[in-house]
Amino acid sequence: MMRALLTTVLAAALTATAPTISAPAVAAPATAAPRLPAPTGPHPVGTLTRELVDASRADPWVPSERRRLMVTLWYPAAAPSGDRARYVTPEESALLLAAQGLPAGDLLSRVRTHSFAAAPPVRGRLPLVILSPGFGLPRSSLTLLGEDLASHGYAVAAVDHTYESAAITFPGGRTTTCRACEIEDAPGLVPAVRSADVSFVVDRLLAERPALIDPARIGMAGHSIGGNSAARAMEDDTRIDAGADMDGAFIVPPPAGGLARPFLLLGTPDVPTWAENWPLLTGWRRWAEVAGAEHDSFTDYPVLGEQLGLPAGTLRGTRAAAITRAYLRAFFDVHLRGRSGALLNGPSPAYPEVTFRG
Repeated sequence: MMRALLTTVLAAALTATAPTISAPAVAAPATAAPRLPAPTGPHPVGTLTRELVDASRADPWVPSERRRLMVTLWYPAAAPSGDRARYVTPEESALLLAAQGLPAGDLLSRVRTHSFAAAPPVRGRLPLVILSPGFGLPRSSLTLLGEDLASHGYAVAAVDHTYESAAITFPGGRTTTCRACEIEDAPGLVPAVRSADVSFVVDRLLAERPALIDPARIGMAGHSIGGNSAARAMEDDTRIDAGADMDGAFIVPPPAGGLARPFLLLGTPDVPTWAENWPLLTGWRRWAEVAGAEHDSFTDYPVLGEQLGLPAGTLRGTRAAAITRAYLRAFFDVHLRGRSGALLNGPSPAYPEVTFRG
């Protein structure tokens, strides 16, 4: 099920009645297209969108089909060129709205990104970070993180796990919905499904982009169940050197013998299951709590909501975005690039909202 914050963000945009979010009898369209915060790194950002087909595997939610995935790849571009990339398709926007019982519309397809479609990449092999969204959410919900990492010299691949999002549009116009959302025990199955998805995506990216991606430097981060899936993917695929969980409970715990590679927990205070599973993270580890954060503070939606007139929570969306970007980048800089990680060693006056429990 998609989170309440997306509902209120979209409701605020469609009703255009800020600061209240109560819906009038007839919804009015938003007057201005919201935009994501600009990336903070020195590089312009290029992007490609690909459909990948795993002919060897049946789709776990629709077994009559082969597993098909949509992937967005962001990377540092040699120069800004071409058109700005689309956030989502109009069809995806309409279905995401309809999934919340809101009037269908193209609001989300009008969100402005900062990446340039098919811009030529910089030369040289880059560390790769895989991004996995929350259950029911699209890969686009992590765009502000993906674009920022790319602007700092990473290749970043966000994966849409088919039939686990309210809307995924494929080339040719076919759009799938969330079949897994209709299955009661689906959350317990998701981490293993996504682990297989991620290994397949890594295989394809390494085969197709050998001049761009360094196979010895691969990380993964996920929001909500995508974070739990990062731990499972690391258990199954030793090529993934470091993982991060953004506010995702461990529906499926780490391996009983422990996960001995670097892992970051970044979330709201007192995320369920983190305390009992903390001992199973046996490698380099950090547990960072963000005061005032809500479950979706680590996605694009609070930033978009602020621009659409939704009253800010305790932690503003722009501030949540800055914290998420800074700590994820610091984590991958340490473990994929061998850089110093002072931000991860204790309290920072630049980010007083963040405290460490471990």
